Amino acid sequence: MFTCGLLAGGVLSAGVLWLVSGLFTPLPVGVRQGLIVAVALLAALRDAGKLSLRLPQNARQIPQDVLRRHLACGALQFGFELGTGVRTYVSASAPYAMAVAVLLSGGSYAPALAAGLGFGAGRALTPALRRLSGDGECWDGRLAERLSGMTVVCSVLIAAAACGVRQ
Repeated sequence: MFTCGLLAGGVLSAGVLWLVSGLFTPLPVGVRQGLIVAVALLAALRDAGKLSLRLPQNARQIPQDVLRRHLACGALQFGFELGTGVRTYVSASAPYAMAVAVLLSGGSYAPALAAGLGFGAGRALTPALRRLSGDGECWDGRLAERLSGMTVVCSVLIAAAACGVRQ
């Protein structure tokens, strides 16, 4: 239920961004691509520790009582709220770069849907892999060592993808 909620939340957020993206289509494609690249590179610099930027976010956790009322419905709600990316803390900058890419890309809904599913799946993968590792504490340490590098690479890939898109 948690994973379904994560995926649904990610798809909803990406869908809203895609719907609003139509407002930006009057901007020339080159301008929109340039903005996507600029935001993605700023995100990479932030995650690399070279730039200090506050992210626009709701820096708090989802209340625990969501899960206490009814486990299955609570897991779905918890996942949905976490999957939207607007109800809780998002530490990496790459999801923000991807949100800007969806918002400014316009065009087909398929890339937006893929981005939303990817965000939800990424959030679902983290606890699943931690559990499968057999040693959550050790897994946490390995993740902490690599997280900054992974998020920098994700932002750079978003910038590169924006450079390669032809509309």
